[in-house]
Amino acid sequence: MLNDTFIAVKAASRQLNLVSDTKINKVLRHVADTIDASQQTLLAANSEDLDRMSKDDPKYDRLKLTAERLTGIASDMRRVAELESPLNKVLSTMTRPNGMTIKKVSVPFGVIGIIYEARPNVTFDVFSLCLKSGNAVIMKGSADADCSNCAILELIHKVLIEEGLDENTATLLPATHEAAAEMMNAVGYIDLIIPRGGSGLIHFVRDHSKVPVIETGAGICHTYFHTSGDIEKGKAIIFNAKTRRVSVCNAMDSLLIDRSRIADLQALVAPLATKNVIIYADDEAYKALEGKYPLIEHATEENWGTEYLDYKMSLHVVANLDEALAHIAKYSSKHSECIVTEDKAASERFEKEVDAACVYTNVSTAFTDGGQFGFGAEIGISTQKLHARGPMALPEITTYKYLIEGEGQTRNG
Repeated sequence: MLNDTFIAVKAASRQLNLVSDTKINKVLRHVADTIDASQQTLLAANSEDLDRMSKDDPKYDRLKLTAERLTGIASDMRRVAELESPLNKVLSTMTRPNGMTIKKVSVPFGVIGIIYEARPNVTFDVFSLCLKSGNAVIMKGSADADCSNCAILELIHKVLIEEGLDENTATLLPATHEAAAEMMNAVGYIDLIIPRGGSGLIHFVRDHSKVPVIETGAGICHTYFHTSGDIEKGKAIIFNAKTRRVSVCNAMDSLLIDRSRIADLQALVAPLATKNVIIYADDEAYKALEGKYPLIEHATEENWGTEYLDYKMSLHVVANLDEALAHIAKYSSKHSECIVTEDKAASERFEKEVDAACVYTNVSTAFTDGGQFGFGAEIGISTQKLHARGPMALPEITTYKYLIEGEGQTRNG
């Protein structure tokens, strides 16, 4: 039973309310410096996890830490320390006719729970963002990354203790299904749960949690090459969106192309062959590429709604913008969608009608990322509409309360 753990984290969250932003920034820089100094220890722990996973597993790249990635993680943490605090912002103020003043002020949620898959970088990311926003954090990683996560938490706890903060400010639960179940039932202790991973994990948490949930991450992302699309822009966008990092949620999963541009299809997808991308094509696209693209297979219905997280994608020919919009509406996970077009009216209609957190015109979906949006970092990509949508940075992991002040006013009637 984890009840004692939840009680301890809740107590730590109350103490965190009294810690200054200056102190928080000092802790974040201290952790970043310790990451740089502890790379060999962290990589050794990560190697234990990698040894248990096949290199062919799409999750392998997400699980893997390298010296370069650790340097980047430390750099990102220093950037978080430089960001303006999202706390104690006066969002609105008013004075009522009776003289009392009402201020709406940003405050932490309190305790945020994160349930995530084999991504040890998330452990550092959520710690930095939660600390910066005044939230204690409870993390439940997967067994695939348990050695890495334990090493990371040991590092974080060492710094917290050295800086005089409660080590329960950041807690890692056992990598078990039972721990996840207790988290999802920790009403009164955990204020918000954010699942990060594939659609299966996200749907499971959403369906079973009694604690409020923000859905993140599942990305079935389309790029639509419109009849007016520019070939060179299209080639670059398609290649980047699919192959930059296939294991991330903003990677392209499906390409749509107008029938009027079918003659350009071979040129658009040719660069993908250099990365051995398998294309699951509908009958019309298959006929156009047969003998011209080396890795092509016939698509089935399941290919349209799949998040591949691999060097695979689907390809569908549409009659026009209407048909593209209908296809996206049916199969999108509401994450990131792109149109390649030189037609302003088509772009405006696409932007207005596509229901997704991020809608692009002539830009790769790979940019759906808090750092790329100038937010410094993110705790996830929200695909829902309540409270937060798109890359969730510091403001999205705060809430607010009202502060009412007066001179003894009482209410009549």
